[in-house]
Amino acid sequence: EIYFKNLSKQKQKEVMEKNGSKHKLRVCVATCNRADYSKLAPIMFGIKAEPQFFELDVVVLGSHLIDDYGNTYRMIEQDDFDIHTRLHTIVRGEDEAAMVESVGLALVKLPDVLKRLKPDIMIVHGDRFDALALATSAALMNIRILHIEGGEVSGTIDDSIRHAITKLAHYHVCCTRSAEQHLIAMCEDHDRILLAGCPSYDKLLSAKNKDYMSIMRMWLGEDVKPRDYIVALQHPVTTDIKHSIKMFELTLDALISFNKRTLVLFPNVDAGSKEMVRVMRKKGIEHHPNFRAVKHVPFDQFIQLVAHAGCMIGNSSCGVREVGAFGTPVINLGTRQTGRETGENVLHVRDADTQDKILHALQLQFGKQYPCSKIYGDGNAVPRILKFLKSIDLEEPLQKKFCFPPVKDNISQDIDHILETQSALAVDLGGTNLRVAIVSMKGEIVKKYTQLNPKTYEDRLELILKMCVEAASEAVNVNCRILGVGISTGGRVNPREGIVLHSTKLIQEWSCVDLRTPISDALHLPVWVDNDGNCAALAERKFGHGKGIENFVTLITGTGIGGGIIHQHELIHGSSFCAAELGHIVVSLDGPECLCGSQGCIEAYASGIALQREAKKLHDEDLLLVEGMSMKKEEVVSAAHLIQAAKLGNAKADSILRTAGTALGLGVVNILHTMNPSLVILSGVLASHYVNAVKDVIHRQALSSAKTVDVVVSNLADPALLGAASLVLDYTTRRTY
Repeated sequence: EIYFKNLSKQKQKEVMEKNGSKHKLRVCVATCNRADYSKLAPIMFGIKAEPQFFELDVVVLGSHLIDDYGNTYRMIEQDDFDIHTRLHTIVRGEDEAAMVESVGLALVKLPDVLKRLKPDIMIVHGDRFDALALATSAALMNIRILHIEGGEVSGTIDDSIRHAITKLAHYHVCCTRSAEQHLIAMCEDHDRILLAGCPSYDKLLSAKNKDYMSIMRMWLGEDVKPRDYIVALQHPVTTDIKHSIKMFELTLDALISFNKRTLVLFPNVDAGSKEMVRVMRKKGIEHHPNFRAVKHVPFDQFIQLVAHAGCMIGNSSCGVREVGAFGTPVINLGTRQTGRETGENVLHVRDADTQDKILHALQLQFGKQYPCSKIYGDGNAVPRILKFLKSIDLEEPLQKKFCFPPVKDNISQDIDHILETQSALAVDLGGTNLRVAIVSMKGEIVKKYTQLNPKTYEDRLELILKMCVEAASEAVNVNCRILGVGISTGGRVNPREGIVLHSTKLIQEWSCVDLRTPISDALHLPVWVDNDGNCAALAERKFGHGKGIENFVTLITGTGIGGGIIHQHELIHGSSFCAAELGHIVVSLDGPECLCGSQGCIEAYASGIALQREAKKLHDEDLLLVEGMSMKKEEVVSAAHLIQAAKLGNAKADSILRTAGTALGLGVVNILHTMNPSLVILSGVLASHYVNAVKDVIHRQALSSAKTVDVVVSNLADPALLGAASLVLDYTTRRTY
């Protein structure tokens, strides 16, 4: 109760006396649907129980007054509250336009009501579009607003509505410490925030011991047993209606297959609910022997049903909030509650895109019993809220103030500042060289620095820091504003933590290395790290042939063989960050030994190291040099000599190159049959030598449905540096990475 710690006892006493001597606090509670009434009812009971301090006016609107949603205003009457005003504000249609029109209709009708009631304060709950209309009307009519459950996070348009109401509200009652911190971060006055807990928990935590068998039998049948039924409650996601309807269909299919007694509640009034009801009727849910489909269950009875259920499934906030009080297993489907704090009883199925996933979740959760969670309340919210209401000083100015954090003085905008080029520092850690570059948003390498890559960890990290500091200083001189540092390195990388997990044999002392922390600390810039093959794919996505392509694969043909996979516009890392190790696709069971320890990998045939190995063998047997070639005694045999010999007619060299091209082509065919990309990009110094061989193998070996793939040679001069830069630049343009 931070608010009360910051408020002197004397001031609180004076305020209560001042308000009490003038008149009772006139409180208007507006409720729009069955869900918000379950949170507001305990507060309404508390206000009604203290008539010496409060006058209560109840306004009912929204889906409360619609028959299809259970005419839930009746439960308000059954609770013995006088409804002062009923407003029909819902425009039927259950689509996005109907939601907007409903807000508009409420805004038209509410001013007359508020003008007549003249409340001192209006209590608004949550994040529904009806609540936004209430808050907007009250704010414009200079009525103080107390917002319940502000500061929380979820995954739909409700988030935006909730935060919009927060900005309109004068006082805030939040349920969790995180929500309180969010409100403070949103510049709300700390003294006007009360951490009270969820009002519904005042009822929940004392509800489980009541008689429940008669309630279960009434809603689910005489033969039902505790912990042997499911409660399903799923709403449309207004930002992706089509997907949410498909997910609901899959949920019903899974529940039918699971073959347990199930209580299905109709969805709320949001856009898409009509289509969801059609899905229920299409599948015969209302007449299925295992299902009971209902429009509404009174809250007192509903909490008994979820308290003794074997599982609750859906995407209602009730599942991740209230049900935790009983330890009932919950399966939360999709993104509607993304960001909500949850207890250990909640199993999230974010991508509920198959019936099998949902069915597997049911098998994991059904019948379990978890510890009771008190994340959202301890059962004492209402006394805190009433005390908070009594402390409100109506003599204080109505205009709310925001507590902005201190900021530096503004630097006046001049033409040089405006024309600064947004750029990234790109670092490429190769087996031989260490390179740092300033790369512009358009992919132009403004300045590049190259040094030999040191052999030890300490020397290497010291050189990286030195080169980055030098490049960052030079960026000022070339009018570039550095947004961050991107690092491309060989080996297996955890990009989330910025750690090199395991390195290739080409870079020594480079395992379990945290690159992000020391570089970020030294430069005071954000740092991203990824594998060089992944960086090459990102470079193609932003600057190269992969721009705008949904699914493509990049193969790097250089000293080793690497690559990256872009699927549905996003880079694939894999569960342990070793996806797209394309060089280690095995194309022969008894092929040459690879540096990874295996045999027959693509890299063992087609990498620069493999070609150099074969060139040395030919040279040792005096079979490499042909007419037109010469080598100095001290000159090291390389893959370039093998390629030159093949071009000049050396049949053995040509055969080695054809075998390498075939191995690479077979690897590409395996990729086509696994990922089915529409484009394959060959990158690196050997790409142009392999492209025709790869196309030929695809023509001969690939399935007909995969032969249409395009195979091209990268036109990027420096994919490693450009990919490292794109780690930074993609973030600054708000791409998800």
